[in-house]
Amino acid sequence: MTSEGRVSQSRMEESEHQPVRAATDFLVFGAPLIGPEEKAAVLDCLETGWIGTGPKVHQFESEFGAYLGARHAVAVHSCTAALHLSMLAAGVGPGDEVITTPLTFCATVNAIIHTGATPVLADVDPQTMNIDPGQVRARVNTDTRAIVPVHFAGRCCDMKALNGVVADRDILLIEDCAHAIETTYEGRHTGTFGAMGCYSFYSTKNLTTGEGGMIVTEDEVLAARLRVLALHGLSRDAWKRFSVEGYQHYQAIETGFKYNMMDLQAALGIHQLRRLESNWARRRQVWERYLDAFATAPLELPVPSEANTRHAYHLFTVLIDPAVAGISRDDFLAAITRENIGVGVHYQSVPVHPVYRERYGWHPEDYPHSHRIGEQTVSLPLSAKLTDRDVNDVIHAVRKVLRVI
Repeated sequence: MTSEGRVSQSRMEESEHQPVRAATDFLVFGAPLIGPEEKAAVLDCLETGWIGTGPKVHQFESEFGAYLGARHAVAVHSCTAALHLSMLAAGVGPGDEVITTPLTFCATVNAIIHTGATPVLADVDPQTMNIDPGQVRARVNTDTRAIVPVHFAGRCCDMKALNGVVADRDILLIEDCAHAIETTYEGRHTGTFGAMGCYSFYSTKNLTTGEGGMIVTEDEVLAARLRVLALHGLSRDAWKRFSVEGYQHYQAIETGFKYNMMDLQAALGIHQLRRLESNWARRRQVWERYLDAFATAPLELPVPSEANTRHAYHLFTVLIDPAVAGISRDDFLAAITRENIGVGVHYQSVPVHPVYRERYGWHPEDYPHSHRIGEQTVSLPLSAKLTDRDVNDVIHAVRKVLRVI
């Protein structure tokens, strides 16, 4: 740990038992750190009048691809759009099956459904909370067209094992990297192992554009089709039709979607990307402080990162087992909120939701690890915007609710 980190941690430890937040001072879960550079870049968009898809989107794509070491990066308006377009561009459709995890946001499953394919769930490893490659292998059949692993909370899935599942099969890996921009596996960024990787820039993510997403790929043909599909199916670079080069006619060559990113969003993203590493370092510091502060608390804490991987530290999730903690997860959520601390649930298991149970006949108990996690999980605040006082307030609130102060 750097000297700066030691000083910061010392300050947090000194004030650890301070009173929790004032009644009017609510700590918003996942609030992003927005600097003057982002504000100036957005203002520049407003002043120049170029607020739709334009040069800043192109710049953001280029810089994001360079950060990951990816040949092509295609910006879209959400990770949901990224997942949907990735599967469509790869030819996933009716009659196909796509395997994914039950421990994910519903968008992962919805994107599969919107292609016309059938989602198939494979349970998670109870320690890593990532999809279990053995469970995936057991569900592969002749209809399997793709596997969508989700790098949960910023921890990399076992990509070596998943690549082994698809080896010598006509099955695509499309990575859901919504939590995992900074994540690496054996020195290589997640999102670059499969045919495509999909990222989220939602307001709570490690890099935010408010709403937004990105698809990366090494395949030039896929990248070109993604760009067409993302902007109504119009011929390439149709956004330039209003540029200083003069009006350019366009052609609709596919029935595409309105999934493009705006320069207003990219203006944020460009500068968020430039401070990505320093923000990651601050979240790691907070993560380590939580691990230390809750080491003896009646909680199940995140397990250590696997060797030769890098965790993105997107979500700090704890499990509340009522038999151990003496309080249910939902009562814990309510009590922490009363202490003016915003918390999250990531996630209830997908089969818990009525729409999927009714449509596919899924039962939560068929995926026992995901179901248990979904019933017990709580995400504590983890953001580069957190001050030392914020972190201490979270620690104080958790200890108070669990009666370990």
